[in-house]
Amino acid sequence: MTIGTAAKRFARVASKLLAVFVLVYLAKTGIDFLMAKIAMFETDEAARMMTGLLITVMVGYAILLAVPFVPGVEIGIAILALEGAQAAPLVYFATICGLALAFCIGQYVPMVRLIRWCEDFYLARIARLLQRIHETPREERLQAMQNRLPKWLTPILCNYRYVTLGLAINLPGNVALGGGGGIMLAGGLSRLFQTRYAILTIIFATLPVPLSVWLLGTDVLH
Repeated sequence: MTIGTAAKRFARVASKLLAVFVLVYLAKTGIDFLMAKIAMFETDEAARMMTGLLITVMVGYAILLAVPFVPGVEIGIAILALEGAQAAPLVYFATICGLALAFCIGQYVPMVRLIRWCEDFYLARIARLLQRIHETPREERLQAMQNRLPKWLTPILCNYRYVTLGLAINLPGNVALGGGGGIMLAGGLSRLFQTRYAILTIIFATLPVPLSVWLLGTDVLH
């Protein structure tokens, strides 16, 4: 590798690292901003009546929910606990939008570009995995997954993979697995899920809590 080539590669990696740091900073700033706005609902009665503020919180919540390892569900529950039944439809719609956004990013991001990005960061194993996914037809990927899993897990994770995806979204402590956004992003990257069915899964999997709050009030959260 010549000095010029190495310098270009270093510049490319440095620019991508800078982009990652900026995204992390924006996510952290977004969480702080969102929690500050939620605190306004708790302390300022007038703020509770501001439609614009509520919409801002919902948009911020949806965007943060799409970010892996962000505890978006906990933020949604905090909004429901403070705002009650009147906010349940908005929280539900924002949750669907955030998780669907994460899935679509994973499903439609150019795989070649993502592989190159991993190679630049020397994530060789991830790059090879993505390369195999990219080169293998969907049916063969599903069969390869079935061959590698224990027999008792095959029906659960393959035949009922949409059910498994829905359960993973609602799994307590799923932030350790990447949170709802990380799980949906990984589901999209696997290319094993069809978009329309994945979104239907999100719609049904995220319905119970907002519906319960809407019908029964915030007492169900306790």
